[in-house]
Amino acid sequence: MVEYEFWDLTISRTKSRNAVCRMLTEAAEYQGWELARLRRDPSGTRTVRLRRKIIRMRATLV
Repeated sequence: MVEYEFWDLTISRTKSRNAVCRMLTEAAEYQGWELARLRRDPSGTRTVRLRRKIIRMRATLV
């Protein structure tokens, strides 16, 4: 079963589309996050949910 870690962000409407795109691209490229959901409220505020897999090491029997 795959487990995910989530990171919720709220981005104000004053941020440009290019700035938000650059920020999300850097999070994906360098930290391993992927976009799970992006919502834009009627007020213009963006709510972003990023996720990444949790990799757990299991003990092996010797």
